[in-house]
Amino acid sequence: MSFEAWTLFALFWLVFVTTPGPNAVNCIQSGLQLGFLRALPAVAAILCQAALFLALSGFGVTALLAASPAGFLVLKYAGAGFLVYLGLRAILMAHLPIKTGAQNGRSLFWRGFLIATINPKSVAGYLAAFSQFVDPSTPIAAQMWLIVPTALSLTTLSYCTYTALGAGLGKLALGAVFNAGFRRLMGLCFIAYGLALGATSGRV
Repeated sequence: MSFEAWTLFALFWLVFVTTPGPNAVNCIQSGLQLGFLRALPAVAAILCQAALFLALSGFGVTALLAASPAGFLVLKYAGAGFLVYLGLRAILMAHLPIKTGAQNGRSLFWRGFLIATINPKSVAGYLAAFSQFVDPSTPIAAQMWLIVPTALSLTTLSYCTYTALGAGLGKLALGAVFNAGFRRLMGLCFIAYGLALGATSGRV
């Protein structure tokens, strides 16, 4: 991979991971409820999902999935339904006191991993990265030494920032009313993302 190709890939990935989506909403919400350090398992989940999808993309598995309309539709609607469920749950529970002990690191990790994995935006993003920026004349393994550290570093920076934003908003909250309102807003964001994913066509 040439320096020019790496630069273009880095810029693409920066936009990809900083554009607000379900992962960002989940990090903000986790930071708001638990604080920065205790919400880091959500970021770790996104990094694990990113590493997994990078590996799958390198072997062409995601390309195979995108070529299967039935498989993509299942992924799309499962993701949409799960996000709508999370949004409705957040809205219905917004008036209740936040129980920081209700989510341990393991449950937070798997929630974040599931949100990241079932989001069709992830499939589209990884396919775009490998179809546009990988040189087919060069062994994929050699290019992964540049792609993987770049992608994971930018992903870490982006979602740690979103988590810190949520933690900061929690500290700046004036009271329970603000917290409830913000939690409802995050719930609406989840629902909006779920409906948007469900309304898109079967191909991205």
